[in-house]
Amino acid sequence: MSFFKGQDELELTEGGIVKPLFFLSLPIVVTNLMQTAYNLADTFWLGQYSTEALAAISFAFPMVFLLISLGMGLSVAGSVLVAQHTGADETEEAEYAASQTVSFAFIVSAVLGAVGYPFVRPFLDFLGASPDVLPGATAYMQVIALGLPFMFGFFVFIALMRGAGDTITPMFVMGGTVVINVILDPFLIHGWTVVENAPLVGTVGFPALGIEGAAIATVFSRSLAMLVGVAIMLSGSRGIQINLSDMRPDFEYLRKILAIGVPASVEGTGRALSINALLLIVGLYSTTVVAAYGIGTRVFSVIFLPAIAVARGVETMTGQNIGAGKYDRAQRANYVAARVLFAVLAVAGVAIFFVPRPIVAVFTNDAAVIDAGATFLKYVSLSFGFIGIMRAFTGGFRGAGETLVAAVISIVTLAGIRLPVAYVASEFWLGAEGIWLAFFVSNVAGAVIAWLWFRRGTWREGDVRGSPEQGSGPGTPGGEDGEVPVTDD
Repeated sequence: MSFFKGQDELELTEGGIVKPLFFLSLPIVVTNLMQTAYNLADTFWLGQYSTEALAAISFAFPMVFLLISLGMGLSVAGSVLVAQHTGADETEEAEYAASQTVSFAFIVSAVLGAVGYPFVRPFLDFLGASPDVLPGATAYMQVIALGLPFMFGFFVFIALMRGAGDTITPMFVMGGTVVINVILDPFLIHGWTVVENAPLVGTVGFPALGIEGAAIATVFSRSLAMLVGVAIMLSGSRGIQINLSDMRPDFEYLRKILAIGVPASVEGTGRALSINALLLIVGLYSTTVVAAYGIGTRVFSVIFLPAIAVARGVETMTGQNIGAGKYDRAQRANYVAARVLFAVLAVAGVAIFFVPRPIVAVFTNDAAVIDAGATFLKYVSLSFGFIGIMRAFTGGFRGAGETLVAAVISIVTLAGIRLPVAYVASEFWLGAEGIWLAFFVSNVAGAVIAWLWFRRGTWREGDVRGSPEQGSGPGTPGGEDGEVPVTDD
């Protein structure tokens, strides 16, 4: 039996839940693992370069997350619309939704990059980057800001293909570009000399660009991924097709995209702002603590891959089943995902709790950073299972078009719980360890909030495809709006 199944082999609206969810989510896990490889490669090579460079990227990554989150709602909206139209067998409407999403995503990301570029240094300075860290973090973020449309374009490609039920194609595209990034990183960061003082030609090779080189490698690799992704969607050979004739901006249709996408952007932006605000607290401590925080969050990005992948799978299954009018099946997918993720991540958390030091030591040989990073992992690891619960249910809310609910849960968890606990616990009780404690508390609280909210049955207007009068695109037959019954099983 193959571990990967294509779109034509998956039946998301019929049969059992576990098998299609597994085959839908597994390529997402692999794709996200390879995407995380970008960050891990940067962290590894910069850790060998200097502790200051490692601290600089700790400040830069949350700002990258912020810029992407501001526009990510559009890709979520496109994925939800494509999923629901696909579930309802409305091919033309799904293609129109995808085409419009691509157009507006490119416009928004280009504007964000242009507007964000001049504010990079002041923003990082505001976050508390020290004088020895600020120049490197600024150089990294300025490159990212200029390349934002290319980076964001690939995220949109992944989301649209996922909404159509194809998660394998993005996996293969990502694989090729990760190889390129991993090859380029050491050369651009540390430099590479082929011939030194040769007659006529002088020195041949790459200059050492440090942290800026890591950013160039990342943008270049993701640009290639975006170009391949757009070519695939234009051809219509896999997943969803986009059409040039449908890509002329339709501002009436934009209202539909924004109705779903704005709350999703609020969720992502709220999450990013909370992470950046947390840096204000982290920045009060030494460069060692900042570097440990950066390593810890990179480790989390790997551990949480199953949670993120299954949440995206639940989002697609929920959307397609709502489009097909099968609300009970959509609900069951959420509960199955929550239980599986809790079990898997809880086991991973226990394992990390007992061996944190070797994990941190992969990224740095600084003994003080290893000590701080290991403490961070021990505090947070036992809450990993609860993150799986929260991710599963918020993925279901997004698939139902209830992106505002997912946004509220995320913001309450991070801004309403994690930040205050981090400040109080670190300033008046445990020092830097108070920040690590805040992660544990907020993870558990987020899971409880998401579960209780799901039980209340708040999927109000699950079918977000709309009707012709609502501007669903040319020739859209629309769908019946209905209550989505969510009861405890």
